[in-house]
Amino acid sequence: MTAEPAAGPPPATADATAPPPSLVAGVGASRGVPVAEVLDLVAATLARAGYASRAVTALATVAARAAEPGLVGAARRLGVPLRSYPAEALAAVPVPAPSDAARAAVGTPSVAEAAALLAAGPGAELLVGKRKSAPPGRAARATCALAAAGTGGTGGTGGTGGTGTIFPAPATDSIPAATGLPHEPDLRHHGDAEVRGADGAPTDLTDLAVNVRTGTPPAWLKSVIAASLDGLAAYPDGRTARRAVADRHGLPVDRVLLTSGAAEAFVLIARAVPARRPVVVHPQFTEPEAALRDAGHTVERVLLDERDGFRLDPAAVPEDADLVIVGNPTNPTSVLHPATALAQLARPGRTLVVDEAFMDAVPGERASLAGRTDLPGLIVLRSLTKTWGLAGLRIGYVLAAPGTVAELTRAQPLWPVSSPALAAAEACCTPAALAEAASAAGQIAADRAHLLSRLAEFTGIHAVPAAEGPFVLIRLAHATAVREELRTRGFAVRRGDTFPGLGPDWLRLAVRDRTTTDRFVAALAGVLAGGAAEVSGSGRGGGPAD
Repeated sequence: MTAEPAAGPPPATADATAPPPSLVAGVGASRGVPVAEVLDLVAATLARAGYASRAVTALATVAARAAEPGLVGAARRLGVPLRSYPAEALAAVPVPAPSDAARAAVGTPSVAEAAALLAAGPGAELLVGKRKSAPPGRAARATCALAAAGTGGTGGTGGTGGTGTIFPAPATDSIPAATGLPHEPDLRHHGDAEVRGADGAPTDLTDLAVNVRTGTPPAWLKSVIAASLDGLAAYPDGRTARRAVADRHGLPVDRVLLTSGAAEAFVLIARAVPARRPVVVHPQFTEPEAALRDAGHTVERVLLDERDGFRLDPAAVPEDADLVIVGNPTNPTSVLHPATALAQLARPGRTLVVDEAFMDAVPGERASLAGRTDLPGLIVLRSLTKTWGLAGLRIGYVLAAPGTVAELTRAQPLWPVSSPALAAAEACCTPAALAEAASAAGQIAADRAHLLSRLAEFTGIHAVPAAEGPFVLIRLAHATAVREELRTRGFAVRRGDTFPGLGPDWLRLAVRDRTTTDRFVAALAGVLAGGAAEVSGSGRGGGPAD
């Protein structure tokens, strides 16, 4: 399902001392090519050279395709200009992979490679030779090549097709969070949107988009919540529930703050915790960054890399970052970072926020920092909505030093947690409830292993292998089209392009029982056999004008 390489030079050896280049993606396309196919191909071509989609500064093509909606839309989505050149200008650029088909279609033997080199300017180097898109169920309709602007001292050939020098993006980047750019991820998009219709109404889709455990809340918990309704006339009193949470983690009660879900905790932190250089580790749940931005902070991102399994190297976090937020296990990658690695991030003068919303779905809750009191500046967030099916009730909590809890409490409105939510929090901390949660975590692990084994049957799907949460992240070509076609077959899955550090070729799948997984795999096989081509658009005009 990944873009297929065509003729052209392989990526060159990286020079880590070189400055970042100006990258141009040359694109050839057939008429009617879908935006999604162009975006998928550009992302795959950049990834081959070690870059994310944000690294490209322009798209380039032949003048005959300058108004092609698929190319115009892709440039708009990436937030870059679309440059075009006459066929005769492109024909004058030597390229390693000329094409008779392109010559016949648009009057030049190459579009992708020649346009990339021409747009990158004198001394440009071809980093990735022409690659073809690989849409499911039909022939390629786009080609792409990547070129970097010449530096004047690297032996540039002016577009002769030499391999040149790759100027690498580091495995983990720390970049300012942009605002208002067309390619900037939608931080406010969440999985519940996938299971609703265009009018916002619920659908009958099988839900693989939301990470709430199915079959919840259990009957005994519903009874507890229902019984609490008799006390709705009184103002909520959280003391008993707070003590229950403290006892559950072996902590003093003054280290616990109950919140209206973990989402409220992110808002309180953004408002109450002073920070000069806040950093969010991505890809992860986007609400922390959104809350920081809303509070007026300038946020920096540390982007974890797929080539490293999305694992965190503590050294990637800037030394002077005084607020660091990381998920564990991380949504959406499902990676569980070792407790020792996270502990290395704690230091005096820094607030370290670890979002453990899914930790109770990990057998034994290994790698949890919830009970630690020896790490300076540590804040651990927990949620009861995932395992117990309480997303509509809103209940979570903060574990932190007493002084931090006091600061967050002052930022919290009066009576932030309802009486039914307090009753649920107390009930979910009993020994019987904890045993049930542990059993559920074991079942999730078994069901996740089954899902991963079934996904391994597809040669074009790559799943992040070290999954430890109740969801799995996968990469495949034309994920947008696949996701849309799956909806027509009764399944909702979570798009991945709203998470910083990912792109349009990622999807997140919630772990479900084996029967549901097998039904989903059958639907997915049908999509990949040709159904997604209908979503991508069949169009006309033969192969790509490459």
